Amino acid sequence: MCIRDRGETVNILVLGGGGREHAIAWALSQSPRCDQLYVAPGNGGTASIAQNVKNLAAEEGDAVLSFAKDHEIGLVVVGPEAPLVAGVADVVRAAGIPIFGPDAQGAQLEGSKTYSKEFMDANGIPTARYASFTDEAQARAYCEELGAPLVVKADGLAAGKGVIVAETLEVALDAVKECFQGAFGEAGNRVVIEEMLKGPECSLLAFVSKGKAFCMAPAQDHKRAYDGDLGPNTGGMGVYSPVPIVTDEEMAAMVSVMETAAAATAKDPFEQDYRGCLYGGFMLTQEGPKVLEFNARFGDPETQVVLPRLQGDLVDIMLAVAEGRPEDIELSWSNKWAVSVVLASGGYPGSYEKGKVILGVSEAEQLDDVIVFHAGTALNNDGELITAGGRVLNVVALGDTFEEARNRAYEACNLIKFENMQFRSDIGKRALLGRSAWDA
Repeated sequence: MCIRDRGETVNILVLGGGGREHAIAWALSQSPRCDQLYVAPGNGGTASIAQNVKNLAAEEGDAVLSFAKDHEIGLVVVGPEAPLVAGVADVVRAAGIPIFGPDAQGAQLEGSKTYSKEFMDANGIPTARYASFTDEAQARAYCEELGAPLVVKADGLAAGKGVIVAETLEVALDAVKECFQGAFGEAGNRVVIEEMLKGPECSLLAFVSKGKAFCMAPAQDHKRAYDGDLGPNTGGMGVYSPVPIVTDEEMAAMVSVMETAAAATAKDPFEQDYRGCLYGGFMLTQEGPKVLEFNARFGDPETQVVLPRLQGDLVDIMLAVAEGRPEDIELSWSNKWAVSVVLASGGYPGSYEKGKVILGVSEAEQLDDVIVFHAGTALNNDGELITAGGRVLNVVALGDTFEEARNRAYEACNLIKFENMQFRSDIGKRALLGRSAWDA
């Protein structure tokens, strides 16, 4: 692999088309080292800062490699998990082109929940008690043995829909049945059942290269669809960073876990070529932080509040990760708070309509310290911005205090309109009340 000189500009290809990828592309575009920027397939927001490539098969390594060669790409950044599990990083890296993302083996930390749990067990990483099954009857028996509440997970990738939080045994048994009857395709051929952990959740992402972890700022997501943490789970309805309820001891424990995991990726029997982002989803239990899941890429929507707080050149950082130069990775963070509110299509996370005209984005972005990242948008034939997904926009605001950032985010939200728009009005409200709010 050719290691580029510091200061040399590079053409960059970002794979993905959601809010996470818009945030990554936005941060990369701030760098003086970013020359031509491509996003495949991109969305209505990335179109203003990059060239969208709608016909590139992002999960096909040969296609990505061909595009990278034809366009003299000096850095490929993989946003979503599917291309990683498919081995895109293996193909591109083998050709000598720097790519930010782990190999297919490393991506199994997200691609297989059983593999991930075995990885945690082997490396002494605290997590929920669990068992993995390929037989429905055995899985049902384990549910009855463990008792509710518990969590049922399809082992493989299920587009974020393969995790069922079961408050009752009946719900758990129904979830097991759905998995084995094909509700999540091949992802549900194996099922992981685990005890339900209690406490606040917290996400901690890390740049990982050659067994070294460089942790980012923590963030806290809101998964439920409706105010008061009610309704079905979603891909995330809002997020903020940093997380005021996290103690110094908890932060140190989470950093230790991420460093342990990173080191383990470089050793037998889990040896991986892990050069990318490792996402740690934690539950802050009374016994200390425990890992809910590892993901093999940036979180969505955590990325949208973490990267705006990053001080430094993301191109430099990602190239250092991709080229295996952990000694050159330096991170620092703004003291500002960041709060993001997701504007979603009516009906999300269930069925929803697309093609609704979106108004007010430019007005929202005229507010100080407001950025609007596009998650599910497109441009119609008339050049109008329209909805094209369940989660439509991530409205991000920065502020000197948590309250200032939160108020500014909602001020911006109220300037944006599209038919049947929905969003939570309580993002961050619980954190303002302190840790006791989770014990209520």
